[in-house]
Amino acid sequence: MTQEHPGGPRGWAAARKGVWSRLRLTSLRLRLVVVFGLVALTAAVSASGIAYWLNREAVLSRAQDAVLRGFEQEMQNRAASLPEHPTQDELQHTAGQMANSSQRFGVLLVAENAEGRTVYGSSGGLGGFALADVPESLRTAVNREQEVTGANSAPYHLYWQRIVEDDTPYLVAGTQVIGGGPTGYMFKSLQPEAKDLNSLAWSLGIATGLALIGSALLAQAAASTVLKPVQRLGTAARRLGEGRLDTRLRVSGTDELADLSRTFNSAAEALEKRVADMAGREQASRRFVADMSHELRTPLTAITAVTEVLEEELDSESGGIDPMIEPAVRLVVSETRRLNDLVENLMEVTRFDAGTARLVLDDVDVADQITACIDARAWLDAVELDAERGIHARLDPRRLDVVLANLIGNALKHGGSPVRVAVREEEDAVVIRVRDHGPGIPEDVLPHVFDRFYKASASRPRSEGSGLGLSIALENAHIHGGEITAANSSEGGAVFTLRLPRDAATPAEADSGNTENAGNAGNTENTENAGDTADARRTGGDESNGTDAKGHS
Repeated sequence: MTQEHPGGPRGWAAARKGVWSRLRLTSLRLRLVVVFGLVALTAAVSASGIAYWLNREAVLSRAQDAVLRGFEQEMQNRAASLPEHPTQDELQHTAGQMANSSQRFGVLLVAENAEGRTVYGSSGGLGGFALADVPESLRTAVNREQEVTGANSAPYHLYWQRIVEDDTPYLVAGTQVIGGGPTGYMFKSLQPEAKDLNSLAWSLGIATGLALIGSALLAQAAASTVLKPVQRLGTAARRLGEGRLDTRLRVSGTDELADLSRTFNSAAEALEKRVADMAGREQASRRFVADMSHELRTPLTAITAVTEVLEEELDSESGGIDPMIEPAVRLVVSETRRLNDLVENLMEVTRFDAGTARLVLDDVDVADQITACIDARAWLDAVELDAERGIHARLDPRRLDVVLANLIGNALKHGGSPVRVAVREEEDAVVIRVRDHGPGIPEDVLPHVFDRFYKASASRPRSEGSGLGLSIALENAHIHGGEITAANSSEGGAVFTLRLPRDAATPAEADSGNTENAGNAGNTENTENAGDTADARRTGGDESNGTDAKGHS
């Protein structure tokens, strides 16, 4: 025996199948978790976004206001004290003093000296803050003189702007000393505030992730609480569908799921009671049919003996029967024979229903078996056999003879000759097809041809068949582990296909296991059916009583 590694293709395929199976089984659970997660994610992202935006504005505004106030005070205290035309050294010295304030920002002072040239003073020297670092729009706004009105008390104002250089945020501001004096610009890095905001963003992101995980756990707990009764209900429904009608749910609580459990228990109780009643009635009906069939056999045996004597008198040369009553005698003989076949068929049906039908297996040549069936019923001239010798199968010869007699007799009676019987071998199976050349089976009749007591034509309720022949044939095929199907041929006529396993030992063992307690009933059945076969051969295939279901004209 070869073994496959669990990690091989089959192992992986089985694992994937198991995963998808679990996903399908818990799809509602997944939907609940996903919905909870989406709601939590939306709420957390919204709250984090709002919190980040509010904190960002607060941090930047607080830092910005403090820097601008400090710069404005330095311009008023130090830059305003410079002469109207300062020298570059004076501007440089003042800019250094302004930069040493508590806010620690860079300062650039711009003015005109006594010669009318523009001089600059930077807190960082020549390599520090330069005029080129100030945006053009800010310089324009700072140098624009505004009209003094009641709403505007000063011609120059303080302007500021945020810029980013090399991924570092900066605050740039500028103003001009009123009444003549230098123009001052301030340059302040906001990197500490940006780091604080980044830390805040990371914290909010972590909080959002924790909220998402918490919501998933909460959803899982809620789903387990809600879906556990639903899962119990599904399990109970499956058990009920498997026939365990005593299945009940434990009811606790007063919510909707508890009401559903009570309803399920009530429905299961009602179903169990109804099925028990139906089973009781069905068992009583089967017992009645079986008892009636057995009770009828005794008087039928005597009547059959009398009719045989009458039949011999009819066939005798002495003419012992009055010609006036001869038709009545022939009718009695025919109906007695029909009644005897009906009783035998009813007894066979009751054996199948009771589970006491058993197989007596033997190795048979299928072609020889079909030939024997046709020969015993004098059908050689009306049947074409297409079967090679040497096709062997382990079957019950008597039951196979019953099936063949019903199918071939049905085709001859309602389809018309020639009837063609073909045998083919398939893998582990033998297929026998019986085809006639009649008008075929009406489409509305096809689904019912194997139903008991079914007759397609309401105008022939008194036909020779009882409507049990094809049903018995199907049961005999089933007990072998085979099947019979009916269809219409594209070339005209009906086709019955019998498919039997090459070895019916497995179905036979399973069936015999059901009849271990049958005792002598099975032996009696074999003896009785042997007589049935003899009757069928003597009467030319009257065992195919159920052929009325075919519905041919």
